[in-house]
Amino acid sequence: MATTAEFRNGLCIQFNGEPWKIESFQHVKPGKGPAFVRTKIRNLNTKRLLENTFTSGVKIEIIRIENRKYQFLYSEKSDYHLMNTEDFEQIMLQKDFIENVHFLKEGENIDVLFHADEGKPLSASLPAHVILAIKHTEPGMKGNTATNTFKPATTETGASIQVPLFINEGDKIKIETSKGAYMERIK
Repeated sequence: MATTAEFRNGLCIQFNGEPWKIESFQHVKPGKGPAFVRTKIRNLNTKRLLENTFTSGVKIEIIRIENRKYQFLYSEKSDYHLMNTEDFEQIMLQKDFIENVHFLKEGENIDVLFHADEGKPLSASLPAHVILAIKHTEPGMKGNTATNTFKPATTETGASIQVPLFINEGDKIKIETSKGAYMERIK
């Protein structure tokens, strides 16, 4: 058990019988009344964000979370098969369990958060940036490098993304997975 004085960003707690991750917190000591902690916490099962206020000093159960590296092997319908890169154990996760799954290609490494005591996966996320090849886009025009105009493109994983006009089919680009946005062309 811990108190609200030990809150920090990224801390995982047990709240209302479910695992939650503290996204942000703020200690508030008003001039009148007891101190409290205003938090934004995310449910690790449903991904729902909740704003909650804890009375200062209240006891909270901290849960142990392990971050394990897995490699994406293949998919069958909505099931994704992953292999632990350390002990080669394989697990299967549902498509909606993995964040930004449309940028995931075979052989890519992802991080899977596990509840250490229960051994149950809580969430899976891709790296901050991925490099993908452009499978289809309209042809680029010479000289269109100075404008900030974008056109639709399809990546090798089937994801649709907006790219600058100078990008052509077969080019490799770096994509920010959290925003799903083009970053730069890779030579």
